[in-house]
Amino acid sequence: MRVHNAEIVNTLNRLADLLEIDGENPFKIRAYRNASRVIGGMSHEVSDWVDEGKDLTDIPGIGKSIAEKITTIVKTGKLPYLKDVESHTPAVLSKLMRIDGLGPKRVQLLHEKLHIRSIKDLKQAISSGKIYELAGFGEKVAKRIQEGIKHLTEYESRYALNEAVPIVQTLLSYLKQCPRVTEVECEGSFRRRKETVGDLDILAIAVDGKSVIDYFIQYDEIKEVISQGKTRSTVRLRSGIQVDLRVVPAQAFGSAQLYFTGSKAHNIAIRKIALQHNLKINEYGVFDGNERVAGRTEDEIYRKIGLSYIEPELREDRGEIEAARDNQLPKLITLQNIRGDLHSHTDATDGNNTLAEMAKAAASKGYEYLAITDHTQHLTMVHGLDKKRLLQQIKKIDRLNEQLNIVILKSAEIDILEDGSLDLPNELLKELDLTVCSVHSKFHLSQAKQTERILRAMDNPYFNILAHPTGRLINRREAYQVDMENVMRAAAMRGCVLELNAQPERMDLSDVQCKMAKDMGVKLVISTDAHEVSQFDWMQFGVYQGRRGWLEASDVINTLSLSQLQKVLKRR
Repeated sequence: MRVHNAEIVNTLNRLADLLEIDGENPFKIRAYRNASRVIGGMSHEVSDWVDEGKDLTDIPGIGKSIAEKITTIVKTGKLPYLKDVESHTPAVLSKLMRIDGLGPKRVQLLHEKLHIRSIKDLKQAISSGKIYELAGFGEKVAKRIQEGIKHLTEYESRYALNEAVPIVQTLLSYLKQCPRVTEVECEGSFRRRKETVGDLDILAIAVDGKSVIDYFIQYDEIKEVISQGKTRSTVRLRSGIQVDLRVVPAQAFGSAQLYFTGSKAHNIAIRKIALQHNLKINEYGVFDGNERVAGRTEDEIYRKIGLSYIEPELREDRGEIEAARDNQLPKLITLQNIRGDLHSHTDATDGNNTLAEMAKAAASKGYEYLAITDHTQHLTMVHGLDKKRLLQQIKKIDRLNEQLNIVILKSAEIDILEDGSLDLPNELLKELDLTVCSVHSKFHLSQAKQTERILRAMDNPYFNILAHPTGRLINRREAYQVDMENVMRAAAMRGCVLELNAQPERMDLSDVQCKMAKDMGVKLVISTDAHEVSQFDWMQFGVYQGRRGWLEASDVINTLSLSQLQKVLKRR
């Protein structure tokens, strides 16, 4: 039995939620949340460390007590301490805390006064008006909770791409060990690299389908076998995700890939074009009457109907078919194009590694430069850098730049205040190589006010990058209301850059917004917002999102050399 990082993260988060509802020691709660965040950002599986007997306390942010609990989770799939907490604080209350507008105190009040134990109970309390009997629950709060419920319900059955990746990798590795399998791939929204995925669609090439299915259902991460046939099976894994395996012959693998990769809209458009050529496309091949004329590879199928090959990330019927017909498809950005990261944090504020450790890790990736963007001391970051500490960090960076084979750029993540001003004075901003500016508060301003706030900030000549531009957190928080087209127009006019934040729970901008920015001539930066060295690996998810948004290397400023980058950043 293999326990993935996502399962450890979910367990620690549930524990932290319930402890917070209980009013436990805030330092204890913070330790669990920090451990969860660290593990969620790791590119390697913690279970491998446990199997190899490595000391988990070597992981920054993991103490002895939490290391022991993580080891227990990995070895047993359970955490007795969590069960103890759940005996007096219902586990479902953790789910309620994921609803925007509900924090631990409000959840506790709802549970104690109205005996709310589920989303259904919560909906009834709002519709009946009982919720308004509680202090602090007015119509504005109730509306926000209703929107939060809708958002949670919409996304709770889907998994973040970074959570799905290790699950898929482990499963594919298992299937490749089956002697009958000659090739196996994961299709669907996973192959299109959508930011979240639902079910997993696995295709395998084999002659003897039954033996592959028999092998598949022995996988030790399966919780339930839903169906089992000669060439297909559906199961549910312990993680909760559903997997559909289909075994196909080699001559139909390409057509099956095309069909199960999707999207549905793309496939419909492809089939219409085939009909214009008197051909029929389905998951078994391309047919001229009863004769199969293509289907072994996707490239073969596209060529048969007069199109150049379309990368999976583009298959959403958003103009890619017309571009393929005219040989106008973009040359999509790749991870190899990235030459640096312009958003990262150190232990000077809320990171887990030192400045030198972050710089060396970035250098090991072959990066030419790294921007250190520790938070400034705004209302939501009490341990942020004040003027004195920022100046000290600038001097430290100057010393390190004389020693390392990477250039550390002096920067900071600067709060955009409600009135559009930045929370550092210009005389300090001018000492920085670039600024990364973001909204961290007042998310519920009207669209007009939120937009005006950002536009005023962009008027500052020291403003360079708008970080995580919509403020959304996937599965947790909706984007704040902002006129993104207006913001992009202003960015293009002022020479400002918009960030595609690769943190898996952000993926902000969305793919559609990336395409909009490209079409409007706005430059983007793909950054990880890394808070520890392993999170530099998040860059791949930003690149996936960029590819879905039709981005090419020329659209992204951190594909430039340092000297070229410095010219782009110079507004003044």
